[in-house]
Amino acid sequence: MKRYIIRRLLSLIPVLFGITFLSFALMHAAGSDAVLQSMDASGITLSREVIDARRAELGLDRPFLVQYFSWLGGVLTGDMGVSYVSGRDVFSTFISKLPATFLLAGASILLTVVISLPLGILSAVRQNRFTDWLIRGCSFVGNSLPNFFTALLLIYLLAICIPVFPVISEGIGVRSAFLPALTLATAMSSRYLMQVRTAVLDELGKDYVAGERARGIRFSATLWKSVLRSCMTSLFTLLALSVGSLLGGTAVVESVFLWDGVGKLAVDAVNMRDYPVVQAYVVWTALVYTAVNLITDISYHFLDPRIRLEGGRR
Repeated sequence: MKRYIIRRLLSLIPVLFGITFLSFALMHAAGSDAVLQSMDASGITLSREVIDARRAELGLDRPFLVQYFSWLGGVLTGDMGVSYVSGRDVFSTFISKLPATFLLAGASILLTVVISLPLGILSAVRQNRFTDWLIRGCSFVGNSLPNFFTALLLIYLLAICIPVFPVISEGIGVRSAFLPALTLATAMSSRYLMQVRTAVLDELGKDYVAGERARGIRFSATLWKSVLRSCMTSLFTLLALSVGSLLGGTAVVESVFLWDGVGKLAVDAVNMRDYPVVQAYVVWTALVYTAVNLITDISYHFLDPRIRLEGGRR
């Protein structure tokens, strides 16, 4: 187990290097920079001398590799640089957005579990009946709707027609987080309840279920104690992938509700060619996905004793 964890942590180094280098190269290949972008946004025409002086001040006049390794050296020493646009420290700016992202991710995961798990189990138990067809139909509709349309629909229903929740975020709070979390949970639940249904149906068709039924064990006991336990590995994998994507920020939903998380911060930084902020977001996303995958792999060892991470005997 320890060797596996160490090996996975060491594999993080080339992954982070490759991802940050590629994203840095793509940003520079866009053909613009923060100075020109801010000039276009303000509508003020600057002289070439002023533009060159500002580029030199930000270090944008240096070769690409020099800029990248200068940034990388700063990150390794705990310095992620200063925002080209706001002039604020990138690390402190990024940290200030994480509470909103954590709240939105946690609420979305909670709503997804509450919606998809019972509906997926009910659909499997009532296979090919009216309840099953109704749940599958709703799942198809929910999975077909893009997030921005679902967000606008929920705003119209729950913020305008029935003014229960605010149209846009009023700060970091449960009331403001409910609509964006429900928007994300609608799409995720529509996908995951079908995965739950498939996993449960696969287990219900196995011999041990028929054996327990023949011994007179109640179906509810078999479902909750045996079937769901066997499905736990695949269900945990789905949730882990969702956690990674949610902690990485959900730019569309955050932009619609003006939720002040890392997703909206990244979109604004990309639009303004704010390289240090974009790179901080890239590093954060890579770390999140790597950590989530590592935790998921380790959890398999405890959720299913048949799985051995080091390839040992069963």
